[in-house]
Amino acid sequence: MIKYPERLNLAQAPTPFYPLERLSEQLGGPRIWIKRDDLTGAATSGNKIRKLEFLLAEALANGCDTLITSGGVQSNHCRSVALLGAQLGLKVHLLLRSDIEPKPVGNLLLDQLAGATISHYSLDEYRGLNKLFAQWQDHYAKRGSKAYAIPTGGSNGTGMWGYIAAAEELSQDFQRNAMMPQAIVQATGSGGTQAGLMMGCKLHGIDTRVKAYAVCDNSDYFTRKVHRDLQQWQSQYSPETDISGLVADTCDDYVGPAYGIAGEEVFETIKQVAALEGILLDPVYTGKAFFGMMEDIKKGKFSGQQSNDIVFVHTGGLFGLFAQQHHLGY
Repeated sequence: MIKYPERLNLAQAPTPFYPLERLSEQLGGPRIWIKRDDLTGAATSGNKIRKLEFLLAEALANGCDTLITSGGVQSNHCRSVALLGAQLGLKVHLLLRSDIEPKPVGNLLLDQLAGATISHYSLDEYRGLNKLFAQWQDHYAKRGSKAYAIPTGGSNGTGMWGYIAAAEELSQDFQRNAMMPQAIVQATGSGGTQAGLMMGCKLHGIDTRVKAYAVCDNSDYFTRKVHRDLQQWQSQYSPETDISGLVADTCDDYVGPAYGIAGEEVFETIKQVAALEGILLDPVYTGKAFFGMMEDIKKGKFSGQQSNDIVFVHTGGLFGLFAQQHHLGY
C-alpha cells in the first residue's frame, strides 16, 4: 500500500475514461482511449490541479500565505495556481515570460480576474528564473509574509505525486475495461506529469510504457529533467525505490516552430478531433501531442504490439485555445 503525503481535495476525480471509436476507425490503427483530465474541475481543469493538491498542501503545512510560480504568458499552470490561490485565500504572484506586451486573453485574462500579481519578464530576464524566485521570496519575507515557490509546471518530486495518484486511477480504469494498453500517451512541457506517470506505473504495477510528446525542447532535455524529478522524489520520499530502470521515452519530432507556436497541421487536428469526437484540444500542449500520436499511428509506430489499445491523457489547456483562435480560420 502506497503512503501518500498530505494532499488537498481540489480535483474532481476520477475523471472520465472511454474509447474514441470514430477517430480510431478513421485512422485504422490501435483503439485510442482518452483520460479526460481536462475535466478535473471547471476553470482549474487540467493536469496541474492534480499536482497542486500536494504542492498547496505542503505550502499550507509550512505556514505560507503567498504562492510564487512561473510560466509562459498563457501558462495553464499559472492560471490554476491563480484560481486555487484565490479559492484558498492565498496571495499569488506570477512570473510570466513574454517578449511582447501580451493581450489580456485566455489564461492571462483568468490570472487577472483571480487577482494575481503579475510580473512580465523577457526571455533573457527569464533565464535568471532562480534569482527571480529568490528575489521575490525575500521581498515578501521583508513584509512579514512567507512565500512558497512552485516550480514551472508544478514539476518536482512533490508535484509528481499528482500523477502517481492518477496512475492508480488509470489502473482502475484498465481493470474496469479489461484492457492493458501498449502505451500511455501525453504532452510534456516541464516533465512532471511524465515523471509522475512513469513512477506511478512502476509503483502500481502497470505493465505499459509512458510515451511523451514534447511541446518544447528536445528528448535529451526531458531525459535529464525527468531523471532529476525522479531523483528528487526518491530522495525526499522513498530512498529504497529503485529508479535505475526508469528512462523517459520522449518524441521530439512534433515540437513545431517553438513552445506555444503550432503549425497549421496542429490547428487542423484540433478542428478534426473537435468535430469527430467533441474533444477540445489546445495548440500549446494537447494539440501538438495528439497530432504527433496520430502521425505515428499512420506511420505504423504503434502497430505490431501485443495490445491494440493506446491511452491519451488529456491534460487540459482549453483557455490557451482562445488566445490563438485567429489561427482556426473562423
